[in-house]
Amino acid sequence: MCDCINMQHTRFEVVIFYFIALTTKVQVSSEKLPIVLWHGMGDTCCFPFSLGGVTKFLESEINVYVKSIEIGNSITEDFKSGYLIHPNQQVNMVCEDLSTDAQLKGGFNAIGFSQGSQFLRALVQRCSTLRIHNLITLGGQHQGVFGLPNCPSISSRTCERFRLLLNYAAYTDLMQNFLVQATYWHDPLNESKYRTSSTFLADINNEQFINKTYVKNLQKLNKFVMVQFNNDSIVQPLQTQWFGYYKPGQDKEIQGLKETNIYIEDRLGLKKMDDQNKIVFLECEGNHLQFTKEWFRENLFSYLK
Repeated sequence: MCDCINMQHTRFEVVIFYFIALTTKVQVSSEKLPIVLWHGMGDTCCFPFSLGGVTKFLESEINVYVKSIEIGNSITEDFKSGYLIHPNQQVNMVCEDLSTDAQLKGGFNAIGFSQGSQFLRALVQRCSTLRIHNLITLGGQHQGVFGLPNCPSISSRTCERFRLLLNYAAYTDLMQNFLVQATYWHDPLNESKYRTSSTFLADINNEQFINKTYVKNLQKLNKFVMVQFNNDSIVQPLQTQWFGYYKPGQDKEIQGLKETNIYIEDRLGLKKMDDQNKIVFLECEGNHLQFTKEWFRENLFSYLK
């Protein structure tokens, strides 16, 4: 059997899986920090082939309490939340839930998967009652996206037409309130519209005004670890996983984090964190969320102990 974890699933289809949950209790260590996981789009807290498998893997190998965030009261509701429950509402729900979990009172490490990455970062910035030591983001979209998942080529006429259609509708009140992905759609051709109309990403990136609480809370992290998948065919542009993005006014040339205004003006405190060696950039050669257990052990376990 392949010693790997494949987190890439079919998107934009509602598929309901029935499975029997394993109820074996794991003896956890009180000396190690617990771990909180937040799944991405098209996934849930507990599918055994994805986050459920990751939970068991971490419990068995690191011997800690692992909590995989579930939105709603069922797997079906959790699945739908990745598309239909506004991130602001999700972050508020998770803040309240984690704040009442006795096993997390001493602090914990957190791992975000795909869009769960920016949701967890929002949690760090907004939920002052939690103590998050290290934040790891796998394939996150920290500067948003400007492209379609699995589109074979952004230069394709069909892809471009769909992208332009989504771009036209993404900043309407209907889409911002109804579709999760619209809340982190970032149009580099119209930065002013993005800043004024984005109801989630522009806020947590301090694009609209400087929220000093966001800066203060983010800087409490010991480490902010960002993992970029170099062969990613889902996230466009893939450099958003390292807080890079298209240069404003066009959608071809990419600028790294240190070239962005967020960094230069230190709107989130990332420059200060970088100076303090709190930011870690890691690469994985797989497609979106495709990594082996061995890669995970070698690259991430040191931030989870």
